[in-house]
Amino acid sequence: MTCVRAQRQGPLLILTLDGAAIRNAIGPEVYEGITAALTDPDPMLRAVVITGAGGYFCAGGNIQSLKASAQGTMAQATARTDLLNTMIRAITDCPLPVIAAVEGGAAGVGLALAMACDLIVSAEDAKFTLSYAKIGLSPDGGVTHFLRAALPRQMVMDMALRARPVSADTFHRFGLIADLTAPGGAMPAALTIAQTLAAGPRTSQTSIKHQVNIAAQNDLATQQRLEAHDMNTARFGPEAAEGLSAFLDKRRPDFTKT
Repeated sequence: MTCVRAQRQGPLLILTLDGAAIRNAIGPEVYEGITAALTDPDPMLRAVVITGAGGYFCAGGNIQSLKASAQGTMAQATARTDLLNTMIRAITDCPLPVIAAVEGGAAGVGLALAMACDLIVSAEDAKFTLSYAKIGLSPDGGVTHFLRAALPRQMVMDMALRARPVSADTFHRFGLIADLTAPGGAMPAALTIAQTLAAGPRTSQTSIKHQVNIAAQNDLATQQRLEAHDMNTARFGPEAAEGLSAFLDKRRPDFTKT
């Protein structure tokens, strides 16, 4: 069984899927662990990195657990997927930037987990797979939502219907992966990005994350009102005061004190 190992590193929270023997396949325990870690995070935290142990990000759902769940009721199965969906929304709703550090690959709900993150850093040899059809299931966790927003319809259909792995390079060319690294380099690169973001303006980053996440749902006028509200609120705040002063003074801003 995979568990979630949480580690603080200064302003960073590192969440590691720890179940290398089963390629970090996940179930309700992980859903609840990540949700708890990202709900109302410590105000001293500035960024989150999610990764997997043993050189693999996440192989998807725990197959033994999934098979056993079919012996239960529909209500129990629904409660299980509700926990999964709550975890995915905890990542997207988290006020902090969340970065996925992917080695090896991400499959099924593991791909949903990576796609829910704000940035993905991946080793160049990683593979991304929707393998549900191979075991008689269909996607969950919102993975088709994330993929369809970024990829052509036929490409997502091919991934889902034929369960063919997609290379990290392909995802990178479509903009889903922020940075490619040599094998073994995803976590160091993700930590470097996280440290940079941690030194940035937290309130501004929270507004940016919300704006980008909701943009596709809003018409232009609604999105403009949201942006105007956030801009006009921010201009009177301490982060803008520091950022604008630093720009005019030709110095690096220090947002850690705002």
